[in-house]
Amino acid sequence: MAAAVADEAATRRGERGDGEGKAAAGDAGAAFVLESKGTWWHAGFHLTTAMVGPAVLSLPYALRGIGWALGLATLTALAAVSFYTYYAMSRVLDHCEAAGRRHIRFRDLAADVLGSGWAFYLMVAVQGAINVGVTIGSILLAGNSLQIMYSSLVPGGPLKLYHFIIAVASVLALLSQMPSFHSLRYINLGSLVLSVGYTILVSAACIRIGLSSNAPAKDYSLSTSKSEKTFDAFLSVSILAAAFGNGILPEIQATLVPPAAGKMVKALVINYSVAFFTFYPLAITGYWAFGQTVQSNAIQSLMPNAGPSLAPRWLLCLTVVLVLFQLLAIALLYAQVVYEVMEKRVADATRARFSWRCGPCTWRSAHLWRRRCRSSARSWAIC
Repeated sequence: MAAAVADEAATRRGERGDGEGKAAAGDAGAAFVLESKGTWWHAGFHLTTAMVGPAVLSLPYALRGIGWALGLATLTALAAVSFYTYYAMSRVLDHCEAAGRRHIRFRDLAADVLGSGWAFYLMVAVQGAINVGVTIGSILLAGNSLQIMYSSLVPGGPLKLYHFIIAVASVLALLSQMPSFHSLRYINLGSLVLSVGYTILVSAACIRIGLSSNAPAKDYSLSTSKSEKTFDAFLSVSILAAAFGNGILPEIQATLVPPAAGKMVKALVINYSVAFFTFYPLAITGYWAFGQTVQSNAIQSLMPNAGPSLAPRWLLCLTVVLVLFQLLAIALLYAQVVYEVMEKRVADATRARFSWRCGPCTWRSAHLWRRRCRSSARSWAIC
């Protein structure tokens, strides 16, 4: 990986493309992974998968730390700021493309805009940490989701968390053979539907609980301790800000058929429309139903450690299944940046995509199994 990054730094002026959507000669990463065949609604699917994920289940907990008024105001302000930020970034990419400098990678855009070599390496480090972290986290959470279903079906069964992590990594190793970012468009459409699905299920469960006769006591008061209130406020704002994160917008815009001018705005509208209809209902209903007793994950609030579940078993199992499938899509999406770096280094752009030299099976599977080993090491520590 370090050798690939060093090689890119030396040749990044020649890998930006010709401004008409053609990758620079010999750039297998651009030719195979970041091929430009998508439409604006495909980009909307990618953007939604990158942003709207299981992190939405923590939004009621974020309101717990700062209350109704400030919580919803902060959520709205962060939505507006992040939308404008992504809009401005897409316009910068459009401007560079019109000037003949089409950037298909975040690191190249940073080096061009900031105008120095350190920006390239800084972006490689930051984006790499985010993408690898999201991939590992998705594998861990997906394994945990499988374990929850297994424990409910086979109480006291012999399988441990690391068994499910191995199973998830094996599935991802198969899915990683999808040839390009663009080929994920229908998977990411499915991810969009899944996010809306489990949001509806959890929100409906929270409304049912809040209206029931045995609903938990609703206390919306904040802590009286100044230090605890300050800590809760910082935690809440960080949760809300992270919910709008997207570290691969240039790579997503690279999948659009050139010229991309104006298309990303439509894609962002799709993205934020889905975010609006998932973030707000879940945040409001979850905090309304549980108040200060809400857990860091809305599903945990529905499945308290003491006493029976507060929602029907079928609803909880279906929610966990939807979350599990979406985590696979998220891990696959964020791994594309690593695949692009790997294939730029090892694949031959002059050969057919599925030739032995360019086949993604060995390199991509090796990357995912390396992630699996790290995840399993963490699960061993948990077990």
